[in-house]
Amino acid sequence: MLIPAGDLATFKIAVRYGADAIYIGGESFSLRAKAKNFTIDDMKECIKLAHDKNIKVYITANIYAHNDDLEDAKEYFKILNDIKPDAVLISDLGLVAIARSIFDGVDIHISTQANTTNYETVKFYRDMGIKRVVLARELSLDEIKKIKDEVKDTVEIETFVHGAMCISYSGRCLLSAFMTGRSANEGECTHPCRWKYMLLEEEERKGEYMPVMETERGTYIFNSKDLNMIEHIDKLIEAGIDSLKIEGRMKTALYIATVARTYRKAIDDYYKDKNLYFANIEKYKEEIAKCTYREFTTGFYFGKPDESTQIYDNNTYVVGATYYGTVERVDNEFAYFEQKNKFSVGDELVVMKTDFSNLSVKVLEMYDETTGEKIESCPHSKQRLKVKFDKVLEELDIIRSNA
Repeated sequence: MLIPAGDLATFKIAVRYGADAIYIGGESFSLRAKAKNFTIDDMKECIKLAHDKNIKVYITANIYAHNDDLEDAKEYFKILNDIKPDAVLISDLGLVAIARSIFDGVDIHISTQANTTNYETVKFYRDMGIKRVVLARELSLDEIKKIKDEVKDTVEIETFVHGAMCISYSGRCLLSAFMTGRSANEGECTHPCRWKYMLLEEEERKGEYMPVMETERGTYIFNSKDLNMIEHIDKLIEAGIDSLKIEGRMKTALYIATVARTYRKAIDDYYKDKNLYFANIEKYKEEIAKCTYREFTTGFYFGKPDESTQIYDNNTYVVGATYYGTVERVDNEFAYFEQKNKFSVGDELVVMKTDFSNLSVKVLEMYDETTGEKIESCPHSKQRLKVKFDKVLEELDIIRSNA
């Protein structure tokens, strides 16, 4: 199971809540320019932390490069080769060529941005020495199984199983560059797929705006539901997929913890006893809905999506549980953390544990950590708190509401 992390804090959450591997972006050549991303020193810390726990680290360098990028890419890849992540994800064949000439002991994975949709292309990458190919999201389960049957164990296959879907093939969208001058393929996507649209100038009605109406509010015609394959872990594994990938390098710690531990539990249950997995599916579904999401779809896995996989009337998220914070340290039974949403003394909150259990806790005392003032509630966003609960918490515990 491959989990995303957008910063050092969410990386630690991914480690704690069950990732087998974690992918991150550096400050260059990554397709998530608006994420906080990682400095070289951050990457070194992540690699050490993960390798100490037998977890792999992959670094994304999956932009489509222009001529002016190539010399910088050479220097960047030399640095990556020195710090030794387990693999680097690349989509541009020019960057693949540069990486092959530099990397020693660092694998190359082909990013989903490369639009790989057939087994001959996978074989082409394999013959170039590529260790793993992340397939395009636009493939059915039958197509993926056919690819795996053709390549056997000569190259690893990875697919996205959870998270945001893109309206453009494998994320290679031109809308952002066209409308705002910020290219999605160079890491600066403004997500125009989530905007409201109206049609202009039908051939016989020059100059008239033609609203695309699903309701009186208009429509968001490119706005896909989020991918969620938690009910189909059995089919994914039996298709021979080597790595199940979660989307979300710009998501919160609550999202990372929720998705990581739910998929971890589902995968482990499947390998332990298939019947156990099937018996727990409703519980997985209930837990996976605790973070924010845009409703759910199975994407292309069971055939091409239809109108039911789009959200036409809004671009907002469904909000599951409320996120209150991540415990940074515990001292004398007090938990210290930054507040994300308001709660009060006397409230019953939930702590997410790594074994998939949810611990109910009551707020007994609360102090503003900065001033030392005893407080009854914490209405100010990002307020530093010192909180005593009726149970002692652990570092990196996620605190949330029950629903």
